[in-house]
Amino acid sequence: MNSDQLSFFRLASDRMEWLSARQKVIAENIANGDTPGYRARDVAPFENYVQTVSEAAGARGVSGEQGGAASFSDAMPVDTVDSPDSWSGNLSGNTVVLEQQTVKAGETAVQYRLAANLYRKAHDLLNIAASEGK
Repeated sequence: MNSDQLSFFRLASDRMEWLSARQKVIAENIANGDTPGYRARDVAPFENYVQTVSEAAGARGVSGEQGGAASFSDAMPVDTVDSPDSWSGNLSGNTVVLEQQTVKAGETAVQYRLAANLYRKAHDLLNIAASEGK
């Protein structure tokens, strides 16, 4: 059995890909912290993305392709949106607040480590189960 076919592994992998995309957007925000008129961005919530992937999987399941399995890389890229929770802006029109972006980067790193650890633990459990059956 391919671990990518297991729903948990696919979801954890998708979450890590989404978090990677979020970290990239945060890095772009920080890099443009002094650019006049730059608007801070963030990615659309993961829940929205999961719903989009599920809908795409359902559509593919109807047409018979790949048994309806979908993954992050099979669907459209992560949507970026203007950051709705920007703390403030400055006179140049730039809405990047470095402190806020630092907090978001830290939160994203913690969430990524959590998803990676869960993925690793589930993989370890499958290895134990497989080796016990021998």
